[in-house]
Amino acid sequence: MIEDYTALSNAPNSPDLNGKYLGLISSDFIKVADALKEASYQIKKRGFSDFPIFVTSQRPIEIGQKLIGVGELHENKWNYHASMMEEFVQRKLIAEENRELFVQNFKDIEEFACLFVVDGQFTNFVFIPFPEEGREEIVE
Repeated sequence: MIEDYTALSNAPNSPDLNGKYLGLISSDFIKVADALKEASYQIKKRGFSDFPIFVTSQRPIEIGQKLIGVGELHENKWNYHASMMEEFVQRKLIAEENRELFVQNFKDIEEFACLFVVDGQFTNFVFIPFPEEGREEIVE
């Protein structure tokens, strides 16, 4: 669980996101990308939110609804929970005064997944591109 619910940085792909995390996240993301893309589409299509967020963690977390557990798709190593900007604002993970900034920085859900990575004390938003059509093979 995140101990400190103060508002988090809204800077997408912040320089604080070091190569370790980007490599770990990218190698796992390719395994679940299709499922996250479909979930993102459904969240928007069904009118829940225009701003889907996938909470990504290796330990259990109580944000959003569990979508994919560790080891459920192609031996993935992270949990993925479906959430949305509105839940983050409600929980004060995104401060109300930063809501518009978050919306401005949010990327097209057809091309990118918005991940909220939680690993120990590290928490950050990451926008990661979905694999291009035809390049969705699983990398083991």
